[in-house]
Amino acid sequence: MTQTSTAPAPPGSAVPAGRRVAGVLFALIAGVALAVQSRINGELSIRLGDPIGAAVVSFGSGLLVLAVLVPLLPAGRAGLRRLRDGLRVRQIRPWQCVGGMCGAFLVATQGLTVPTLGVAVFVVALVAGQSSSSLLVDRAGAGPAGPQPVTTPRLAGAVLTVCAVLLAVGDRIGHPSALALAVLPLLAGVGIAWQQAVNGQVRVVSGSAMVAGLVNFAMGTSVLLVALAVSVTLRGFPGRLPSGPWWLYAGGVLGIVFIAVGAAVVRYTGVLLLGLGMIAGQVTGALLLDGIVPGAAGRPGWNTLLGAVLTLVAVGVAVLRGR
Repeated sequence: MTQTSTAPAPPGSAVPAGRRVAGVLFALIAGVALAVQSRINGELSIRLGDPIGAAVVSFGSGLLVLAVLVPLLPAGRAGLRRLRDGLRVRQIRPWQCVGGMCGAFLVATQGLTVPTLGVAVFVVALVAGQSSSSLLVDRAGAGPAGPQPVTTPRLAGAVLTVCAVLLAVGDRIGHPSALALAVLPLLAGVGIAWQQAVNGQVRVVSGSAMVAGLVNFAMGTSVLLVALAVSVTLRGFPGRLPSGPWWLYAGGVLGIVFIAVGAAVVRYTGVLLLGLGMIAGQVTGALLLDGIVPGAAGRPGWNTLLGAVLTLVAVGVAVLRGR
């Protein structure tokens, strides 16, 4: 294995502008995929009557697709060998391969909270944790792009996203249970930043975004199966899987898009810029979903719309480069 195949992209302004812009555009697509996945997993959770069971179905289907696809492709087999060699020579540590635990928590959170909060409030809370945590992850250099500076615009963008959450859930102050639910996607967002960083490291070492996705889904599914076993012990088995519509089972494929894109482009964008691109896609997709095809939570209120707009403003502020 040559050194050039695993060296991270140069950090900051050393990354070619074209690759950075392309990375953000792909991040936008991944963000829309996450918003749609949130609605799908929330609906599956309602019909199945078990959010953990719905998360297992979503994550497990993604794992099944990658477990079949990766060994069939020469690039996938080569990536698995490179990852094995990297672990043996300590080019990557075992703890950097467990990012799927955060993904499992995210998917479980979708089923637990989206039916009550709606996609828009869920996404605003999610991105608040994501953008704030991304600052720390970038500063620590946990991602393959290396350490990134905490500039004033980046810090201001993170603070604005927290304000956006408070604005978006303002009409739920009188409902403590619903307000408490917003803490779960907030924590899931914190985990996403670290997940993207370590998945990016796996992608760099293996040379394959699909291998990074396979490792992510394998770890996440393992954690969810343990959680499901506990749930079955306490509550019994979930209901029968719904026979349709077909899109109820598309969450795993959308998760592959989200994980693979993040692992592929984080070396060029850094964790924060990747997260900001995904945030823009999530907010746009969530508002369209809740506005055109409202779920049980109904259409978003004015405060949710303002919170979403403030989130987009925060994204723009954080992208600005300091002098």
